[in-house]
Amino acid sequence: MKKLNFVLLLLILFSWHSYAQNVIASNSDYLKDIKVELTKKWPNNRTINLVFHGHSVPAGYFKTPIVNTLESYPFLVLQTIKQHYPFAVVNMINTSIGGENSVSGAERFESEVLIHKPDVLFLDYALNDTGIGLEKSYETWNNMIQKALKRNIKIILLTPSPDQRINMLEANNVLEQHQKQIQNLAKENGIGLVDSFEIFKKKVIAGDSISKFMSQVNHPNAEGHRLIADEINMYFE
Repeated sequence: MKKLNFVLLLLILFSWHSYAQNVIASNSDYLKDIKVELTKKWPNNRTINLVFHGHSVPAGYFKTPIVNTLESYPFLVLQTIKQHYPFAVVNMINTSIGGENSVSGAERFESEVLIHKPDVLFLDYALNDTGIGLEKSYETWNNMIQKALKRNIKIILLTPSPDQRINMLEANNVLEQHQKQIQNLAKENGIGLVDSFEIFKKKVIAGDSISKFMSQVNHPNAEGHRLIADEINMYFE
């Protein structure tokens, strides 16, 4: 009987683990431990490191070669966090490089990203990964995710922001393919997701022109960056 109960317990734990790893993390409680740290006052507080790793969009490129750091979504996120958590010491660390895809990003992941000991890591490479294909993109994203999870880092993945050369409403367009793959990566690992693609798609469905949110063909303007930042900030509320 004891052996049977032990087996049943193992099955329950295995089922729970499988379920937990097949659900996107809730934005209301995924960062609950981080939010507790953000409320602490000196001398009991510590520095919280937010690392944004990706391509030109998180790097802050608007109309190339202009880099509008102060209106980019990583900086907007930092601004809002500081408004909500006035006692917190927060580093916004941007390791993004314009024109880079996730293959290059994965190659420098340990030396230039993990070295900063992120509390929260944001990955945003999908827009440029359309050039390397889904299989290679999955491999490199998963590689970075697994390395970060081994260090107990909280991870939030971002689906692609718009490229005006691609019709977001066209079924199974290349951006949507990467969106679905990133959604699955978030589910498989039980981590966070900011679905940028869906945010902008809903704007188009509602009747807005995507150009309203863009500074050039594939870079959001300040309004576009604000849409992404607002979605990220829900994790810190």
